[in-house]
Amino acid sequence: AHYLPSTMAAVTSKKLLKKGGKEPTELESALAQAFVDLEASSKDLKADLQDIYFVAAKEIAVDEGKKAIVIFIPYVLQAQVKKVQSRLIRELEKKFTNKHIIFIAQRTVLGSGYSRKSKGAMRPRSRTVQAVHEAILNDVVYPTEIVGKRIRFRLDGSKLMKVYLDPQEAVNVDYKLATFAAVYRKLTYKNIEFMFPTKA
Repeated sequence: AHYLPSTMAAVTSKKLLKKGGKEPTELESALAQAFVDLEASSKDLKADLQDIYFVAAKEIAVDEGKKAIVIFIPYVLQAQVKKVQSRLIRELEKKFTNKHIIFIAQRTVLGSGYSRKSKGAMRPRSRTVQAVHEAILNDVVYPTEIVGKRIRFRLDGSKLMKVYLDPQEAVNVDYKLATFAAVYRKLTYKNIEFMFPTKA
């Protein structure tokens, strides 16, 4: 087991708040330390990073031995993180070489029985499975915009969603398409393919 010195643990604990006081994984501790280092060393990120923390992180296998790191942040911090997300990803990917970094805001799906449990209160649309999966999709590709979607029905009855991304971003994210698909599949159990629209 890896134990952080108490002072370091106190510092990194400001960047990682796990539910129920669970012990951080080795990856989460390393990420928390990276956040602390960035806040200390980057003048232009310092103010924005001060109040940002994450609640969990995990590695997801992509292909050919590549891995992605998914960092889960509280939903309430999403707007704040988005302000610096591109720079944050760039800096973290320097520290965690050969790994793509993706930020996902934590959302709770409320089941269809919610109104019964809540004495007739309507289930917010943003908490349905469909809405949460849609939000995860947008998080996965952020800041790249989605410009179109198509559902393809396969012969075996399964569905494949084809997602078209802004072609102007092709040069920046082309090498991450497999990562986007692997992360979305892992979080939603849905088949997906990312691509850019072909010019007519």
